Amino acid sequence: MLKFILLTLCLYVFSMHSLANDVSQMIKNADAYRLDTDFSKVVALVKLYRNEVLDKTRQYNVYTRPERESLVVFKSPVEAGQKMLMLDDNYWLVMPKSRRPIRITPMQKLLGEASVGDISTLTWSGDYSATLTGHEALTINGQSVQTNLLSLKSVTQGAGYGRIELWLAAKTDFPLKAELYLRSGKLAKQALFEQGEREGRLRVVSMTLLDKIQPTKKTVIEYQQITSHQLADKFYIPAFLTRNALSEL
Repeated sequence: MLKFILLTLCLYVFSMHSLANDVSQMIKNADAYRLDTDFSKVVALVKLYRNEVLDKTRQYNVYTRPERESLVVFKSPVEAGQKMLMLDDNYWLVMPKSRRPIRITPMQKLLGEASVGDISTLTWSGDYSATLTGHEALTINGQSVQTNLLSLKSVTQGAGYGRIELWLAAKTDFPLKAELYLRSGKLAKQALFEQGEREGRLRVVSMTLLDKIQPTKKTVIEYQQITSHQLADKFYIPAFLTRNALSEL
């Protein structure tokens, strides 16, 4: 009897470990549809809507590299010269006429009409741990799609959201929908992901954010171009950013 109990316990532990590995792989697969290279340049066009009417557009170039490091260069004329640097859990905003970079919090990077935190965050696996919580059918473009529902909890101080509920296509792990919760537990936004082709492969080509706090607002982020691109280390130094306009980036 004791051997049976021990065997059952071992099988249970093994199955839970295997499930955790499977869920971890699901998140990595989902990440790959958004960003499939460690060193990259992402050209993002952001469309801001109010009451379903286009209000304004903004453009950003996002440079990413491993270890949760990224640089956002603001490219629209009204924001020219602004930059945001993210190194692990540390964040700086660089303004054109400021002599010093401004330290900001993870919450502050989510503020503004076009949340730079949403624009620059292209992966989940580095900031969140995930558990499989259920299976649901979603209606996408009039068709029923079976999904795996994952609950993501932040494991870093720099994660923009405390919790994310994420729906992945059961067959492919393609991200379809996400609900983004603040650390207070309040639902902030709902994200919908559009699939398309980039270089002949299935990818997320845009993300629509429905504001749940200000329901009249909607943001559409179009990933116009994602290419392999590695910046020199100096571009990830806050002091360097304040001394250089980086108009070439």
